[in-house]
Amino acid sequence: MAFYAILSPMAKTSSAKKAWRAALRRRVFNVRRKKSMKDAIKDISKILQEKGSKKAEEFLPTLHKAVDKAAKRGVIKENTAARMKSRIAKRIRVLAG
Repeated sequence: MAFYAILSPMAKTSSAKKAWRAALRRRVFNVRRKKSMKDAIKDISKILQEKGSKKAEEFLPTLHKAVDKAAKRGVIKENTAARMKSRIAKRIRVLAG
């Protein structure tokens, strides 16, 4: 958990304190989704570095699932997700060329 999450909230009202606690719980899930998305991107990039276009094509649905789920949950924006998927697909097409 990040340093600022350990500190007590500056909220005064009980509803603001509850919102703070809810935000901390949501943060855990958001960090997990973002990490899985970044791990998928790193994995496919590593495959592309090794010139494995077929293997990268097989891994593409896993990447799409992770990126789409992050976008659906609001961790990243829809256009950012589309741009990521497009750039990876373009790299695969160039490599397969």
